[in-house]
Parts: sequence; structure tokens; C-alpha cells
Amino acid sequence: MSPGHNTKTYPVIRFEKGEFTRDSLELIGEEPLMIRVDDKSYSVVMRTPGEEEAHAVGLCLGEGLIDSPEDITTIGYDRDIDPNLIDIWLTPERRKLIPNLLKRRTYVSQTSCGICGKKMMEDLNQVLKPADPGFEMEMSRIFECMKQLSEKQSIYPRTRGSHAALLFDDRLEVVSFSEDVGRHNALDKAIGNLFMKKILNTARLLVLSSRISYELVQKAARARLPMIISKSRPTALAVDMGKSLNMTLACAFESRNLIIFSGDARIKREAGQN
Repeated sequence: MSPGHNTKTYPVIRFEKGEFTRDSLELIGEEPLMIRVDDKSYSVVMRTPGEEEAHAVGLCLGEGLIDSPEDITTIGYDRDIDPNLIDIWLTPERRKLIPNLLKRRTYVSQTSCGICGKKMMEDLNQVLKPADPGFEMEMSRIFECMKQLSEKQSIYPRTRGSHAALLFDDRLEVVSFSEDVGRHNALDKAIGNLFMKKILNTARLLVLSSRISYELVQKAARARLPMIISKSRPTALAVDMGKSLNMTLACAFESRNLIIFSGDARIKREAGQN
């Protein structure tokens, strides 16, 4: 697959109704991205090409390497020279604040299963803050937002192989959307886009196509997002973390079914609901 292409069409043979036929299917692209911090390898992720700068910045925010755009002096990326390599340079002041985090170089980031060591979890938990109260939404709006996620997914209907992350502001207007072969990557890209525009503080609701895992709660908490809704149930560890951070975690499916795991006060009941 050529660098920068997010899908590729492959010839296939179908067996349906007792007959073999030739066909072609579009598959989602997957390539490695090396993220270097201060000219040293920090992370390798398998991702769908596109939004590399937002992806790298979102990952750095989620892992505690940066707190604001001002922590970055330069982002080095040239698609023509090497589309699978990006450099992030931090300010000297920021480097002094995160020596333990920078020691985790050569860490290979999650793409589907998400494996965290206890030490890494402890380091990240120290930089997470409880979500602010105040944001609320009607239950019916949740299903509207879930519908928008499906409508915005252009790669998934063609490939059946992508994940997506959709961010809304307090008026429930879309502020960022990304789609990628990896659910962590999709969220990093969606957050990174807002972070680089310096408007991440406008985001309130995160809607995911995948299950809510510990790592996704961690990334959302770093982005100061109070609510996560997904199409699949969260893990037990994700719920524990969500509760400890005053976050709302829920899953919505089959158009009108909703399960709330934590932070139910943010979801307004409608007439006739208990």
C-alpha cells in the first residue's frame, strides 16, 4: 500500500448460496508510525495513514508528556521525505518536569488490546484530575449523537475494519472526528486536532465506536472530557477509573437502550423515566 492511502482494494473469492464468485473488497490501511520525542524514539504505533501531527500530539497529551501546545517547540513531519516518522521537540522547561515519563522510551503503544504496566499506570494516574461538574444532557440526545457517529464513518462501511471517535461541545455540536484502524489512534487524532487548535477545552462529550477501555478513559481524562458514550460495554477497570475521576461512562445500542455505569447525574431523565 502506498504511504498516505487509508484503504486498498483487494481481489477476493466469495462463496455464497453454493457458488464461488470473484469480487473485490476495500480494506483499511495499516502502517507503522514512529513517534520520536526530542530526537529519540518514544513510541511506535500501527495506524491508518493520515492526521499524523494530530495523532502524535494527542498521544503525547494522553501520556502526560505535554499539558499545553506551548510545551512543544517544534513538530517535524514531512510526508514526502518519510510519511511514517514524526518528531516532537519539547521545551527545556517541560522536559525537566517529566523525567520519569521520558524514561519510558521505546514503549510500543496499544493498537487494539492495550497493555499497560503497573508503573506506567501509576505515573499516568498522578497527572489525572477528576472531571468538572456542570455538563448535562438529555437522554434522547445521546442516541442522536450515536447516530451522528455512524453517519460520519466513511471508512467503516467500505472496509468493516475501522474505529472512530467523535467529540461534541457543550451545545452538542461536533467539534472533531477521526477514524482509524486503532481505537486508541482514532481518539488521539480527534483530541490532537482540537489540542493543536487550542480549543480542546470546548469538548465535553466523547462518542466511541469501540468498547471503553482503561486507556481510553485515561486519554479522555487527560483531555478533561467528563462523559464517554460507546457502542460496547466498558471494562471493569475502566468503570473503576471513571468513578474515581467523576466521569460518566455509558453504552448505547439498539436505538433506545442505554446502560449507565458511572456518573448518571449528568444524564437528564425525561418525563416518565425513573
